[in-house]
Amino acid sequence: MSTYRTLARSATAEIEVKRSRFLAVVARVDDEAAAREVVASARRRHHDARHHCSAFVIGADASLRRSNDDGEPAGTAGAPMLEVLTRREVSDVVAVVTRWFGGTLLGAGGLVRAYGDAVGVALDAAGTQERRLLHTMRVTAPVVDAGALDHRLRTLGVVSDVEYGADVVFTVGVRDPDRFAAEVAAASTGRASVESSGTSWVDA
Repeated sequence: MSTYRTLARSATAEIEVKRSRFLAVVARVDDEAAAREVVASARRRHHDARHHCSAFVIGADASLRRSNDDGEPAGTAGAPMLEVLTRREVSDVVAVVTRWFGGTLLGAGGLVRAYGDAVGVALDAAGTQERRLLHTMRVTAPVVDAGALDHRLRTLGVVSDVEYGADVVFTVGVRDPDRFAAEVAAASTGRASVESSGTSWVDA
């Protein structure tokens, strides 16, 4: 797998069903610890609520999946939330839905729909971002060439970092390292050096 989709931004959304409020938060996370901290933060922020149900999907291959009903009837909250994340084909994402009971029982079917719908609305607000597995290249050049080279490198790949010192060093994600090296050599008339430093996932 060389690409996957995650969230463009964190987002919140609230729906109301028979006076019960469902506040959904979706956020981008790198690992399980970060996902659990988002859940804990929602619990601290809304300590007056009865339930803080959650689901998360992590990894480029979406291999880590977890859900939690947090006191709701089994399978009525975390599972439908996870199903929405899976159906939307996003990863490195956590969803938390905080529920304030409105006095009317919704039944299992009503809970499944409400929790799933809340996550869906929040995902719509968040949008998606593609991530690509690219070759990481470091380009070192004289500082005097930085301006022109910066512009050229951004047409050739994804510039993730620029360091200024005695020289300027660009970190760039590219698909084809050999072609990239040739393009840099031509653009800098041989004054820039290029070295590969493995691969990494970058927002594309």
